[in-house]
Amino acid sequence: MTVRPDFEFVSAAACRDKRVGNCMEVAVNVPGIVALRESVNPDLVIETTPEKWTAFVEAVRGGEYDLNA
Repeated sequence: MTVRPDFEFVSAAACRDKRVGNCMEVAVNVPGIVALRESVNPDLVIETTPEKWTAFVEAVRGGEYDLNA
């Protein structure tokens, strides 16, 4: 059995408004792991490395995943 670390998930300030609904949550409190989940499905957790997370965030900031383009 795999023991899951005690992640401390947070969401963006805009998502803390109860009217928003489902939001992505991120946990970076466990060294070497970045964990992601959706607030409406908290049991499904995706884990990645800090390096891959940084590359993803940089790509988002650069417009690589702009769905409105």
